[in-house]
Amino acid sequence: MPHRPVLRSTLFAALLAAGGVCSAQADPALTVGNSLSYFQGKFGTNDTIHYYYDATDIQYGDNDWRVKLTVPYISATGLPAGATLTGGSVVGGTGSTQTRLASGLGDVWLAGHYKVFQGSGLTPSVTPYIKVKFGTASVSSGLGTGKNDYEVGVGLQQIIGSSWFPFANLGYRVVGNPAGYNLRNIGIYQLGASYALSQKNIVTLMYSGSQAMVAGGSAPSDVILAWNYNLTPQGSGFQVYLDKGLSNGSANFGVGIGGQIVF
Repeated sequence: MPHRPVLRSTLFAALLAAGGVCSAQADPALTVGNSLSYFQGKFGTNDTIHYYYDATDIQYGDNDWRVKLTVPYISATGLPAGATLTGGSVVGGTGSTQTRLASGLGDVWLAGHYKVFQGSGLTPSVTPYIKVKFGTASVSSGLGTGKNDYEVGVGLQQIIGSSWFPFANLGYRVVGNPAGYNLRNIGIYQLGASYALSQKNIVTLMYSGSQAMVAGGSAPSDVILAWNYNLTPQGSGFQVYLDKGLSNGSANFGVGIGGQIVF
């Protein structure tokens, strides 16, 4: 099957890094949140694609470990006929002159993180993670491939003084590959820093990228500016962010807003 270039969605990765810098939990806590993201661009095609991602997150954990379930609703307009969304990419539909609307339940994600080393001074904390993308999105509607993805990686977090929180995330994703798609496994990376203006206000600047999922495709590359506002010391609050794509494999721009409650 032919392939279209990559469609990229960062989906509050910066906010997840920023959200914990001033709201560490000594005891396990339940967090429920929702975020709505919008991305727009041609993504290297002849069509302007509008991509919406509405995610509900349920997380349980403390400062050392956490488990998170993400259930998304997705909608895309301007999607080439015959194309399929998968893992933030769009494949198939090459040569099509028609576009369509596709919407419905997306692929559900389950992630687990566990801190194996608490850093101090110039030594960062080390938090390995594992993620599973379940192929729950409709194959007939073009919202997914019906295949699972598996990702492993590690997060590094540092504290400089009382206000700076640099971080880096490195991962490797084994991509589910239906017959005829010829998708590739990819490396994923993020690098950035959060700055606490106060106990409530946190600003994050992050670079995010990955390898291209299809041979010859443009690798996603984005810069993200995010702001978290904590309403409670436990971390309940809201977030907004701006995304600027730096390659043909990314959206031209994206925006997002969300909130969470820590019980």
